[in-house]
Amino acid sequence: MTFSAVIVAAGASSRAGPGAPKPWRSLGGRPILSWSIDALADAGATEIVVVAAADRLAEATRLLDGTPNARAIAGGATRALSVQAGLSALMASDQTAVLIHDAARPFVNRPHVEALLDALAAADGAVPALPVADTLKRGTGTIEATVSREGLWRAQTPQAFRLATLREAYASWPVDAEPTDDAAVVERAGGRVMMTPGDPILMKLTYPEDFAMAERLAATSRITRIGQGVDAHRWGPGEAVWLCGVKIDHDQTLIGHSDADAGLHALTDALLGAIGEGDIGEHFPPSDPRWKGAASDRFLIHAVELVAARGGRILNADVTLICERPKIRPHRDAMRQRLADLLNLPLDRVSVKATTTEGMGFTGREEGLLAQAVVLVDTPA
Repeated sequence: MTFSAVIVAAGASSRAGPGAPKPWRSLGGRPILSWSIDALADAGATEIVVVAAADRLAEATRLLDGTPNARAIAGGATRALSVQAGLSALMASDQTAVLIHDAARPFVNRPHVEALLDALAAADGAVPALPVADTLKRGTGTIEATVSREGLWRAQTPQAFRLATLREAYASWPVDAEPTDDAAVVERAGGRVMMTPGDPILMKLTYPEDFAMAERLAATSRITRIGQGVDAHRWGPGEAVWLCGVKIDHDQTLIGHSDADAGLHALTDALLGAIGEGDIGEHFPPSDPRWKGAASDRFLIHAVELVAARGGRILNADVTLICERPKIRPHRDAMRQRLADLLNLPLDRVSVKATTTEGMGFTGREEGLLAQAVVLVDTPA
């Protein structure tokens, strides 16, 4: 089931202690908000709306750079108003599933999302929930009563609904009341909300001490992988050459079973290597006639999809082209933009460089061209 997502990040974080509001604090070296953006995008969100405070819109927009169909909007004075603003900004159809998620819960992952979407197929809403394990007391300073925990659950986010269901439920919610979560709004409107298994890792960062625990979790939740790729092709008769997805007029072409784009081939191998998925020849054998003359961007897109299927994120890419001719500098910006588009990365995370071997070796004798690529990927541990 496809889904859209609204990430609520407009709160003042008054209980979190001194410093910036929670979504903008650093966790594992990057803003807390970016964890939810990346996780929901990797889980398959077709549209993401981040609801931020007005003075944080530029920062939120920057974090969304490279995330397809994503945008930031200004929130309201309360969480409920921020959620409704996010719902209004969605372009999805009424029956599309929508996940409402608090940015202060950074460790959401694909299995959480899949469980919610499965439950939503037979309900009006779905909420991850954990049974209350601690003994509950009521009182202020001194205990007034011990409260039974039987049948009590701790609701978490993201929470899943159909877009029309949640919009209509909010339309009927009393204007002078503030719901504690979105499920309460649907419940009051008569909707049936299912519970899916909650997860302690979906902890909400609320108090100063929560951030130290989150840093320990962040250190173990994902790992960084480096991939390297190398490819070379021989020069032959022709009128143009493909390099890093860009066609360049030239008095020769590179010879290969596909379009012989050595830059894309090296980059594809680097991605496959980063996730331990062999090399380009295993996925697209040269002996297979389907790939004769094929555009090499198909190979790279396949590798990008494999990374995403692992829950991984491509962090940056660096390609070096080694040749005497053609001159790469006039085409470098176009190459970077094409690679950024294929990798779903901001332009400043993509580099294309060129060098010569000053007449030495097969590249110096202009017998062929060599490409090298390095990528950085992070994946769930």
